[in-house]
Amino acid sequence: MPTFQYEAMNGAGQQVKAEVDATSSDEAISKIRSQGYFVHKIKEKAVKKPKGATSAGPAAAAGTGGTALKKKKGFTEISINIGRVSQKLLTQFTRQLSTLQDAGLPILRSLKVLHQQQKPGMMRDTLDQVSADVEGGTTLSESMGRHPKVFDKLYVNMVAAGETGGVLDVILQRLADFMEKAERLKRRIKGAMIYPIVVISFAVLMVTGIMIFVIPKFKKLFASFRTGLPTITIWLMEFSNWVAKEYGWLWILASPFALWLFIKLLGKTKFGRGLIDRVKLRIPVMGQLVSKGTIARFTRTLGTLLSAGVPILEAINITRETCGNTVFQNALQKVHDAIREGEGFAEPLRKAKVCDGIVINMISVGEETGDMDKMLMKIADNYDEEVDVLVGTLVSVMEPVMIVVLGVLVGGIVVAVFLPYVKLLKKVGGG
Repeated sequence: MPTFQYEAMNGAGQQVKAEVDATSSDEAISKIRSQGYFVHKIKEKAVKKPKGATSAGPAAAAGTGGTALKKKKGFTEISINIGRVSQKLLTQFTRQLSTLQDAGLPILRSLKVLHQQQKPGMMRDTLDQVSADVEGGTTLSESMGRHPKVFDKLYVNMVAAGETGGVLDVILQRLADFMEKAERLKRRIKGAMIYPIVVISFAVLMVTGIMIFVIPKFKKLFASFRTGLPTITIWLMEFSNWVAKEYGWLWILASPFALWLFIKLLGKTKFGRGLIDRVKLRIPVMGQLVSKGTIARFTRTLGTLLSAGVPILEAINITRETCGNTVFQNALQKVHDAIREGEGFAEPLRKAKVCDGIVINMISVGEETGDMDKMLMKIADNYDEEVDVLVGTLVSVMEPVMIVVLGVLVGGIVVAVFLPYVKLLKKVGGG
C-alpha cells in the first residue's frame, strides 16, 4: 500500500507533518480529515526502484511551472511555463467562475468552459490539469493547491471554505472583489512613485550631459583669464573633470541599478528583509503610505477569510504570509500565539505598536459584538480612502519640491559658471 507524506494544521492552528498509508490520495485525505486536520500539502512517498526501471504517468506532469508533457495522437507535446499568471487574468477567471457557478453549471463543466477561453500559456495549462484532477475525484481547492504559482494559500483556503459551506459562487465573488481592490491599491502606490522617479532620472541625465559636454568648454575659456577662480567654480570644474574623464558618468548611471541590486540581495536574507521593511516605515510621508497600505491589505485579507468561514488561527497565518511587511508579520505572529493561548485579538496587536489606536479600538469592538469580519472590512475601506488622500497629497507636494530642487541645481551651475566673468569685469574696471 502506498505511503503519503502530508502537511496539515490541527484545530489549535499548529502545523503537523506526518505520513499515512492509503490506496489513493483521496483516501489519504479522508483519513487525515477524520483526525480533524486541515490538509495543506500531500504527496506520495517516493519508492526506490531497481536500476534501469523507469517511471511514467500523470504525476510526471503534475504541478505548475517547469515542463508539462501531454500525449496527443502519436506525439508528445511539451509545454514549458515560466513565471506567474498576471493578477488581472486571475481576477477575470475568478469572476467568470463565480458567474458560472451562480448560473448552476457543474464545477467541472465551468472549468472546461473557462479553459477553452484561455490563450495558450500557464493559465490554460493549469486549468487543464485542475480539470483533470477534479474529474478524477479531487476537490477544487485541493487541485488548485497543487499549483502555488497560480493559486496562493489565500485563494486555495477561500475556495475550500466555499466548498465546505456550499457557497462557492459567493466566496469566489468576494475573492474577485478582494483581488481587484488589492490590485487597485498597489497601482495607486506605484503611481505615486512614477513622478519623482521620472523627474530625478531626467535631472541626473541633464546634469551629467552638462558636466560632459558644456563645462569643459568653459574650463578652457577660464584658463585664458589668468585670474583666480571662485571656490564654487573650482568645485564645479573638478566635478566635471571626474564625470567626463574619470568615468564618473558611469558611476552616476550605474549607481541606481547597483542600489536596486543591493536591496534585492539584502532582501533575500531574513535580517535584511526585516531591516528594509523597518526603514520603509520610517521614511517621512512614504512610511505613512507603506503603513496605511499594509494595514488596508492585512485587514481586508483577514476580514475576507473570516467572512468565508476560515478558522481564525488559520486565517491569521494566511494573512501573516501575505501582508508583505515583516514588521506586521511579527505582530500578527504574536496575535496568533496570544489567541492560541486563549487571549483576545486587540490587546497583543496594541502591544505590537504597528497600528493606530482607531484600528485597535475597532477590532476590539468587533470582538465584543462578534462582527470581527465586518469591522475589519470597514477598517480596510477607511484606510483605502486614506491611502488615496495620502497619494494625492504626496503627488501635489512632490511637484513644487522637485521644481525647487531642479531650480537650485541648475541655478548653482549657472552661478558657478558666471562668477568668474563677474570677477574679471571687476578686475578690468578696477584697472
